[in-house]
Amino acid sequence: MDDLEQAILLASDSPAAAAACPAVRAEALAFCARARDESPPSSLLRLCLSGLTSSPHAQVHFWCLQSLHYALVRRRLALPDDLALLRSSLLSLAVSSHSASPPFLRNKLAQLVALLVRLDYPHVYPSYFLDLLPPPPPQPGPTDMFARVLISLDDDLLSQDYPRSADEASDAMRVKDSMRAQCVPQIARHWHAAASTLRTADPAAAAVALDAARRCISWIDVGLVANDVFVPLLFDIAMSPGSAGPLAAAAVGCLSAVAAKGMDSRAKVALLRSLLVAQQGLGSPDSGLKMAPLVTTYAAEALECYRRLGPSDADGAAALEMLEEVLTAVFAAAESCDEEEVDSGSVLEFLSGYVSMMKAPSEKQLGHLGRILEVVRVQMSYDPAYRGHLDALDKIGKEEEDLMAEQRKDLVALFRSICRVAPAAAQLFIRGLLVTSLSSAEASVEDVEVALTLFFWLGEVVGEEEIRTGTGLLGELVPMLLSARFSCHTHRLVALVYLETVTRYMKFTQEHVQYVPHLLGVFLDNRGIHHQNAHVSRRAGYLFMRAVKLLKAKLVPYLDTILQSLQDVLGQFTSMGWTNKDPKLPSSEDGSQIFEAVGLLIGIEDISPEKQAQCLTAFLNPLCHQIESLVMDAKAQGHEESLRRAMNLQQIIVALNMVSKGFNERLVMGSRPAIGVMFKKTLDVVLQVLVSFPNVRTLRSKVISFLHRMIEILGISVLPCIPLRQLLLDNEAKDMVDFLILVNQIICKFNSSASGILEDVFPTIASRLSVILSQDAFSAGPASNTEEIRELQELQRTLYTFLHAMAAHDLSTILLAPSSRQYLETIMQLLLFTSCSHKDILLRKACVQIFVKLIKDWCTNSEDKLPGFRVFMIEKFATGCCLYSVLDKSFDLRDANTLVLFGEIVMAQKIMYERFGEDFIVNFVTKGLPEAHCPPDLAEQYFQKLQGNDIKAFRTFYQSLIEKIRQQENGSLVFR
Repeated sequence: MDDLEQAILLASDSPAAAAACPAVRAEALAFCARARDESPPSSLLRLCLSGLTSSPHAQVHFWCLQSLHYALVRRRLALPDDLALLRSSLLSLAVSSHSASPPFLRNKLAQLVALLVRLDYPHVYPSYFLDLLPPPPPQPGPTDMFARVLISLDDDLLSQDYPRSADEASDAMRVKDSMRAQCVPQIARHWHAAASTLRTADPAAAAVALDAARRCISWIDVGLVANDVFVPLLFDIAMSPGSAGPLAAAAVGCLSAVAAKGMDSRAKVALLRSLLVAQQGLGSPDSGLKMAPLVTTYAAEALECYRRLGPSDADGAAALEMLEEVLTAVFAAAESCDEEEVDSGSVLEFLSGYVSMMKAPSEKQLGHLGRILEVVRVQMSYDPAYRGHLDALDKIGKEEEDLMAEQRKDLVALFRSICRVAPAAAQLFIRGLLVTSLSSAEASVEDVEVALTLFFWLGEVVGEEEIRTGTGLLGELVPMLLSARFSCHTHRLVALVYLETVTRYMKFTQEHVQYVPHLLGVFLDNRGIHHQNAHVSRRAGYLFMRAVKLLKAKLVPYLDTILQSLQDVLGQFTSMGWTNKDPKLPSSEDGSQIFEAVGLLIGIEDISPEKQAQCLTAFLNPLCHQIESLVMDAKAQGHEESLRRAMNLQQIIVALNMVSKGFNERLVMGSRPAIGVMFKKTLDVVLQVLVSFPNVRTLRSKVISFLHRMIEILGISVLPCIPLRQLLLDNEAKDMVDFLILVNQIICKFNSSASGILEDVFPTIASRLSVILSQDAFSAGPASNTEEIRELQELQRTLYTFLHAMAAHDLSTILLAPSSRQYLETIMQLLLFTSCSHKDILLRKACVQIFVKLIKDWCTNSEDKLPGFRVFMIEKFATGCCLYSVLDKSFDLRDANTLVLFGEIVMAQKIMYERFGEDFIVNFVTKGLPEAHCPPDLAEQYFQKLQGNDIKAFRTFYQSLIEKIRQQENGSLVFR
């Protein structure tokens, strides 16, 4: 034992361990482990019992208790004599336990005794609790130890708050039944005696005794606690100013457990009434502050009784009366914001249930709803201590904002419920908050922010029609909002929620056009785009763009005012450089939306052609001049300066792109061609950037994005201007994806009119793709999940989209051009491989569709445009894709996408039969199907169905044919 004691001390947090070197500590740990795991069970038992009685060190006692617990759990201690010795020794230790013993030792001893109770009670040793129960009068040490045993037993076995196995549930039921039959009344009397005797002498021991009582109330006879003796004592402890905090909380916990006791609703009403009689002031604010868990539980239980019994039942009506009596206390608890005393989750759960119970609130209930709204407001408010952090949105501010966003979810749900039940009351409440915020120069950031937040969420509940017409108080509230200027408007939180709230209600101005100037003022003055906070300013730009989309025609009279207000902001955007973009902002808030708003305004057809041209010139000319200047200067500058100018160019091109979104081809090339000339000149200027900065990929990406817009609004006139060869220089996978998307747009927009430009550039495209998409481009295994491989896979998908677009828009002859012939074999093999075995079913479908279109384009009954293509389709595609790929068990006919692919494959067979006739039949019916072990009668039926005109019948037959061949499971057929 001496060696073990020394090893335990070296392995623990003792002074000896602190002075020892790591090697010695490691050796001590190993020695302790061997002693625990390798000692015979009986020897280990006696070794541990010796340590518990002879060693003066708490570390040794803990190790001994822990080792005994370990041995019991793993059934190493199994001999009856050993278990009897362990039981008697532990009970002796527990009975003689002193409250001065370290809590961790008392807890461990209690856990070990609780485990013995589970294993032995009552069949082996029925008097556990009678032996442990302290004799009167209660003493602190034994009282504390007995309570800890009950608490450990509850944690480890009895409590239903944790998931239990079937064995644990059975053991728990056995222990509870035996205790109820044998000793629960004695234990309840002990709890009362401990609480009354020790509340002053040793409040900690009294508190732990009541905590044990609280845990047991759910499964014992509630009358043992809910009686004329125990309940008054608990209320006295809970409400007495002299009670220690933990003891008062334990008393409240017991009372809460009594109120929550599961029982018949009528019995519960009687129980709740008895609690109200025992404590006449239970519904007072003071009770709410001191006994928050009780009043919340009481209210929730009364509400549940009312729901179950109904208002027409006498007990149901009584339950509602008792609920009303404690509501003031619930409100006081909820408004206290004391997180240590009040479980806000439980309070909100009750309040939500209470509000949902209302249908047509009475005058009294409307008063209660006003209190609940105040609770919502208080709990939604930020702590002023974080005001500076939230304005700067530093790390602390971001954490607080995220925390509040999570906390507000339930509060918002409760608020919305109130708005639905009593919309007028909610609007009146918000009106009061707004008036207070606007009338006081001292209104705090937190109060204004929560007032605006509640107004914002009100807009989610009321319908769009109500907002548009200004139903109820909205006709007063929205104008008040639009003209509001809060003293704390410079704060980021207030400014952002103000803008969001205005945006939510801006449909109001559709009906009430007199407020359009007020709405514009919100976005254009220092409350919005000109706000001192860059984040707020950018967000305002995005929201202003949404306002323009909604109110375009109504903004025409204010066009000059709007453009004048935006001049400085627009100039700042195009000159600040891309690197100044705040990385914390979402992509929708980079500031460019202001240009989109400008484009939408200028592009309105209600504006005269002259005015439109004047406004557009005022925007395009300065931006084009900036581009020309930057391009010229870049040629004379060093590398770093050149890159800085490239970033400015990106900003300008983005701005031009956004402005163009306000225009369409019908306007630009139809009714007002002068506008088209202006954009054509702008495009010529932008394309100079590609020449001066050929290797700046991000800049090239912005030029391509602008080209997309010009294709949409300039139509066929832009086709000769598109520098496809220039855009193919030094392309990598990601660049090729952008390029092919542009080419796909050209194909879909111009169809066969694009054949000339595509025939010229296709060989270069094919050549570049053959290099990038080489055979070893897609490695297998986990290492293939890299950014580079994902880019290659995206390029592969885009390539098939490109080929599909060519085939679908009558451009397949480009593949037959002399300059493209050298790539044709590679393309055909790639399409064949993908249509047969690619994992992406949608890509397989696209490739089958491409082949079908090529058959139609290149093959007639009299001649083929591509020699050898007919043989390739019959011998490779027909058998490989239409037969063997479908027979593969990975071809899941239960999958919706796979069924669509199957339909395309069936259609391909019909087309091949129509175009290839006897050649297809000979190869597929007399060779392909027999090789797949298809019975001759089924092959004959296939031919008959193929000849018919009912494509649905043929598809159904072919699916059944495939399933029958699969069922044969012939080992000589290789399913790939």
